Formats: sequence, C-alpha cells, structure tokens
Amino acid sequence: MIVVIKPDTPPEEIERIIQELDHWDVKPEKLVGKHKVVIGLVGNTAILNPEHIQQISPFIQEVIRIDKPFKRVAKEFRHGEPTEVVVKTLKGPVRFGQNHPVVVVAGPCSVENEAMIVETALAVKATGAKFLRGGAYKPRTSPYAFQGHGDSALELLAIAREVTGLGIITEVMDTADIEKIAEVADVIQIGTRNMQNFSLLKKVGTTGKPILLKRGLSATIEEWLMAAEYILATGNPNVILCERGIRSFDQKYTRNVLDISAIPVLRSLTHLPIMVDPSHATGKSEFVRPMVMAAIASGADSVMIEVHPDPAKALSDGPQSLTLEEFESIMQEIAQFAQFFGRWNQLPLTLTTPARFQSINFSTSCNIMSA
Repeated sequence: MIVVIKPDTPPEEIERIIQELDHWDVKPEKLVGKHKVVIGLVGNTAILNPEHIQQISPFIQEVIRIDKPFKRVAKEFRHGEPTEVVVKTLKGPVRFGQNHPVVVVAGPCSVENEAMIVETALAVKATGAKFLRGGAYKPRTSPYAFQGHGDSALELLAIAREVTGLGIITEVMDTADIEKIAEVADVIQIGTRNMQNFSLLKKVGTTGKPILLKRGLSATIEEWLMAAEYILATGNPNVILCERGIRSFDQKYTRNVLDISAIPVLRSLTHLPIMVDPSHATGKSEFVRPMVMAAIASGADSVMIEVHPDPAKALSDGPQSLTLEEFESIMQEIAQFAQFFGRWNQLPLTLTTPARFQSINFSTSCNIMSA
C-alpha cells in the first residue's frame, strides 16, 4: 500500500503523517521523487482501510493498495516514478534508469591475467563503455571446468579500475566472499544460478552496494521480481535487473532464448532499471550485434557484452565473446542507434596506455599472475 502526498506539502506535515502511520503496525518508508513524496507501507496492510488512512491528513492525495506479491519492487510503490540507480565510480557517478543514456558494460567472462584484463579495460573504456565486467569466481555446470582465479583475480580487477577509472561489476557466489568483493566491485552481481539463493540475496542487500540481479535459467518474471524483493526488503533500493536468456525446448542454435518481451513487461510491472546480456543469451558472438540493437529498441537501460582480446584462447565462454575490434565496431552502431532513441549523450574516449603498462606485450597470452 502506498500513500501519495500532495505536492508542496510542508515537510513537518509529512513527518507527522509518517509518525501517525507508524502506530498502525506497518513500516512506513518515505520515497522522495522529483515531483511528489510517496509513503510506502510495508507489513500486514490487508487489514488497513484506505479511507481511514485518507482521514489522517488533508495533505494525503490518495491511498493505493498494491495487489501484487512483490511490494517494494512494484511500479506502484514509487507511484510510477522510475528508480535511478546511481553508481559511484572513480570517474564520477553513472546513472542507470530509463531517463538516462544507455550504459554499456563490457569485459571477459573470466579474469585470466593482468595483461589481458588491462588491455580489455583500456579498449572498452576508449570506445565508451562505463563498466568492466569480469569473473573472479565462476559458477560452472561442471565441477571440472575453470572456476576462476578467485582472490588474485579481484586484485587484477582493482588494477584495471585504477588504470581506467571504469566501474567494476563482478559476481559473488558465497556469503563468505561478500566483504572482499564489495571492496573492489562498484556493482555486485548475483548470477543466474543464485537468483533464488535467498540467504545470499539478504546478505548482499545489507552491503548497500548496487546489486545486478540476473534472471534464473528457468525463472518466471514473477519469481525474478520476488528475488529482487528480498534485496529491497533489506533496505537496499539499488537493484538492476538483467535479462540473460532463459531455457527453452530448442537450444541447438543458441545457448538460451533471449526474452526481449521481458523488457516491456518489466517496464509495466516495476520501477527498477533493466539490463540485457545478449552474450549469455545467444552463446554465439555473431548473434550479439542484432540482439543488442533489439534490446535498445525495446527500451533496455543497459547492455552487457562479453569481450576478449583473443576469444579462441579464452578460459571460459570464448564462442560468445567479441574481439576488441568487433566491440569497437558495435559500439559505433550502439552510439548511433541509442542516439536515435534519445538514449546516448557521450563521446568515445581515447586513452593513452599508462607508462607502467607500456612494456607489456598485450598480443601475447602470457600469464603474469601468480597462481
């Protein structure tokens, strides 16, 4: 249930209303938007009579009951005003949301070595990406597959952030790793296999960090939004939803099925920003380009693209990774396409490789990271 306050209501009256509602065995949460203030009521609201709440103050515009199982995530909870997730990076804040430019996130599936991650970071930064994604801990279907370099990979992501100023997105798999990942990551990712790991969701929400929540392999949209509700219920409103493809009956030609229709459906149900990951959805680099454009045309606020200097030698997910040259090409198209929809206002940047890395031969695959 939400209580919509009339514009220009005195702040002291808003506080009085909140204090009054606090006596009604519910938890009032004040949400300040650009044009008005909304008070969300969380708890056993089924017993509340909206007409009685309306009588608390003449400054209450209306009382709306939310009939969906997800409350804080529901679009009505913010009275239709979209959430803006602001991520603080070394180069300043980056905003995710439908009233902002499309945010491009790019990088390899796994952090392999210093040369590789720094080269990739420099390349994606130079073409306009705002975030570097890279896996330090990798959830794999097979226990014998490469699981990531762990703690040492986090150190390399920190180096890449220092060199480029890019924001860092990396995945957490275990509650025991949250604290050290939060020291490096600007956005903490919950991967598809952990979408319904509720203890992890509750714990990661308490960090206060922005959370990227990927859709489960076979999750319905409601299950996905209920998973997001776990995070928001901790008091952390900074959640970005990521569509990355779902399982279907025909996976011969693509890795998963990218649910483009989920974008407008989510827009009708929730106020949270939406990201699309066409790399994991298609599983093939040649299909990434058209799916990126489809995502932007459908209203996605962000796209995540896998990029690797030499996909043929990647330790994981090489077939779906773009080369640096392919990524540069697709970024030029993204800029033009997003500009058409009014979702692009930045220019590609050209960086000079810092002196400490000028001696590194990035064309080689030497591993300079200690095992």
